[in-house]
Amino acid sequence: MAERQPQILDLEQVIRSKAGDKARYIPKFVIRWFKNFMHLDFINEYLKEGYMGVEFCENTLKYLGVELEIAGKENLPKDGRRYTFVSNHPLGAIDGVTLGAVIGREYDGKIKYLMNDLLMNLKGMAPLGIPINKLGGQARNLPKMINEVYESDNQMLIFPAGLCSRKIDGKIQDIEWAKFFIKKSRETGRDIVPIHFEGENSKRFYRIASWQKKLGLKFNFAMMLLPDEMYRSKGRHYKVTIGKPIPIESLDRSKSDFEWAQEIRKCVYDL
Repeated sequence: MAERQPQILDLEQVIRSKAGDKARYIPKFVIRWFKNFMHLDFINEYLKEGYMGVEFCENTLKYLGVELEIAGKENLPKDGRRYTFVSNHPLGAIDGVTLGAVIGREYDGKIKYLMNDLLMNLKGMAPLGIPINKLGGQARNLPKMINEVYESDNQMLIFPAGLCSRKIDGKIQDIEWAKFFIKKSRETGRDIVPIHFEGENSKRFYRIASWQKKLGLKFNFAMMLLPDEMYRSKGRHYKVTIGKPIPIESLDRSKSDFEWAQEIRKCVYDL
């Protein structure tokens, strides 16, 4: 059990770390509004407990009163090998926490997954994460960090869409999956375990994500809604379905890695 590290999240400090000198142009009333919108007091009340890693994920679910239904748990391999676990990403926050809890507990906390670098401001999540920031020096180091963790004895949890699901053709679903998890799993001899997470965000979330796309805005405004979406998950029931492992040897050269990624995406939605 990791030693607890109590934390109080300082939103202004997070903003300064991301916005740099431009942070001084953000009005104080905007920061106050956002503190309320993201339920900062509710979050900090939990962070004061100081849970770390898998315990952080497990106790987040308890704090929110989330109920889980897990189907196919017998498909989680118990042979001591390393695997890549891949899932759709319908919620953008609570689904990552949930799978961190389920898979992390099954494999004694030996789990890593890619997460937005903003989440690394949460001490409890940091031990599980590989921070993703497409800008700056961290972006240059990302391939090296991914290689190192794939070569480690950690299980890998990947959301290949890279962002949470959107409303596409009238359905809540992931965008096309990136192919890198196929390549890295092949290089490191990891079979792939498909997982389907059942859930949706609010209609407001999908409206804003749609406007953002139509307007061609690069900043991910929808992501800023995720703390509120997570707060709305209080007392919710979610179903997780775990499929049988897919042997990496079966992903032969009859298809490109990108095509295999879409095949596994389909497999996940068929679960």
